Amino acid sequence: MESSIRTFSLLVGIVWSVVPGIDAQVNVTQEHNNLSRDGLYLDAAFTPAAAAGLTRDLNFNGTISGNVYAQPLYIEGGPSGPMIIAVTESNNVYALNATTGTVIWQRNLGPPVTSGLPCGNINPLGITGTPVVDLASRSLFLDALIDGATKKHFIYSLNVDTGATKPGWPVDVNATATYNGISFTSLVQNERGGLALVNGRVYVSYSGHNGDCGVYRGWVVGVDINNPSNVQAWATTAIGGGIWGHGGVASDGTNMFVTTGNTFNTGGNWMGGEAIIRLQAGPLFTGQPTDYWAPTNWFSLDNSDTDLGGVSATVIDVPGATPSQLVLALGKDRNAYLINRSNLGGITAPVAQANMVSGATNRGTSAVTYRTSQGTYFAFHDEGNAISAYKITAANPPTIVFAWSIGQSGRGSPWVTTTGGTNNVIVWVAGVAGDQRLHGYNGDTGAVVYAGGGANELMTGTRQWNTGMVARGRIYFAADNKVYAFRLPSGTPTPTPTATATATATPRATATATTTATATATATATATSTPTATPTATATVPPSPTPTATPTPVPTPAAPQALKATNVTASSFTANWSSVSGATGYRLDVSTSSTFATYVPGYQNLDVGNMTSRNVTGLTRNTTYHYRLRAYNGNGTSPNSNVIRVKTRPH
Repeated sequence: MESSIRTFSLLVGIVWSVVPGIDAQVNVTQEHNNLSRDGLYLDAAFTPAAAAGLTRDLNFNGTISGNVYAQPLYIEGGPSGPMIIAVTESNNVYALNATTGTVIWQRNLGPPVTSGLPCGNINPLGITGTPVVDLASRSLFLDALIDGATKKHFIYSLNVDTGATKPGWPVDVNATATYNGISFTSLVQNERGGLALVNGRVYVSYSGHNGDCGVYRGWVVGVDINNPSNVQAWATTAIGGGIWGHGGVASDGTNMFVTTGNTFNTGGNWMGGEAIIRLQAGPLFTGQPTDYWAPTNWFSLDNSDTDLGGVSATVIDVPGATPSQLVLALGKDRNAYLINRSNLGGITAPVAQANMVSGATNRGTSAVTYRTSQGTYFAFHDEGNAISAYKITAANPPTIVFAWSIGQSGRGSPWVTTTGGTNNVIVWVAGVAGDQRLHGYNGDTGAVVYAGGGANELMTGTRQWNTGMVARGRIYFAADNKVYAFRLPSGTPTPTPTATATATATPRATATATTTATATATATATATSTPTATPTATATVPPSPTPTATPTPVPTPAAPQALKATNVTASSFTANWSSVSGATGYRLDVSTSSTFATYVPGYQNLDVGNMTSRNVTGLTRNTTYHYRLRAYNGNGTSPNSNVIRVKTRPH
């Protein structure tokens, strides 16, 4: 991490190098690498020839304590050098040296739950979902279920370099998460999916426990990472509707997407289950058909416990297709569904639908999506011991066409490597709860690239639905009490470029046209590396957190001007306001009281993002309401605007 990195990193914004270990993927900050949950890793070292020689690094220690369902992360730029972050069901959090696997720091956040749950299949139950890291603030966010007189989910922010808890955290989800008068109850909720960090808010999704017991719901809780007292939430109206998939919350960078499972006692009225849900910043759900999709047979799926939400949502772009911006759901009904994510459409037919040829159930996992010279694909592992890929045609409308399917034992979530965005694509999966080996397949044909290795490559204690990740010519996979590292024959695990390590360059514009924006962003993260980093192994309790540098303040925005309501009906109206220079968002209050002594449920300090109008729904007819706004940015929040009075129509 010497000064040559700083010199070299100036070139990264212009070119992609082809020297293994220099252009390799860095800073894996979240589940499946990107907000889209595409599972795509750009690493020039992963040619098919090199991948065929993958071996386990027997010099990598990787010893941890506890069962693991979460993907590990890879973080550079700290004082101890490149790190692997791993979490366990014993509520242990580890930072391991990325080269040696020795402990840099570790934390225990409290006792996990070992008894007293109404049902379930994870014991002990502590940290299940994959954390997320904010590199700018060097913060690690995760959810932990902690035992006590009241069993509670807590959302933590830890200093990723020391493990120290950040000021103002953790967030007690029981005490802070409510939606339309419904309070969050940790006892009946489990947190399985990966966390997402979108525009300064961390989003955490929840399901129930195995067995569908208790009054659980599908929940998404959002916390402002700069003001953890600002907590918002959305939940399914009906009981049930859990968000079960390993990927958790997906995003296109603006909106969040989740898939929900079966609901109960709806009487045939759709109440949030068996659906793809699009959430705006907050999270905020409009309830409009543009923001949800459910199949026309959703009620039948409910009654047969055939969850649409068997696999977490995946955001897919298909150049040349109409529509081209899509979101994928894979249901327990053995169907794949593609939906127009710009307008989900409500309860209607999907843009495209196909029955999976393996005929097996899909549940609990994450899918992947990738693009080659032959087209755009998605791939997944089902419960019928097969990994399969399908192509999405660039048509109007797009269709789903079978590509390949290979017998593969286990129940893991796949991931993908590519050497340049669309070439040398390899689909990887671990045979978790199966043969417990890594396997790699050609993304276009399914031909075997890596067959699992020999005796040294066998893992133990792998858990269902888990996935691996790629960094610096290596694959890392976490299992019970162990993080495993696999390396290519020429792979180098730590950034060691020198001033003479130049190579043929390909313009960055070409790379970004064929891969996700996140892959581009992570390539520049080397610039934050500390030049004098020296990896050290220590198992001491982390020191108190040190203040994180903040950006130069900008002025607090002025109060917005609230404008006359429009589109007034018996149960809704549109609140309007003027934009304010320097504001990054607005917060809305709605009340039946002109003094705002009380608030309409869901409309107190509601973060409506950087919009200048908001549809307010669920109101009582022939009733007078009042609304006001505040503008905010990173430096603070404005005073209240003027108050607008509006009366709903009598009918």
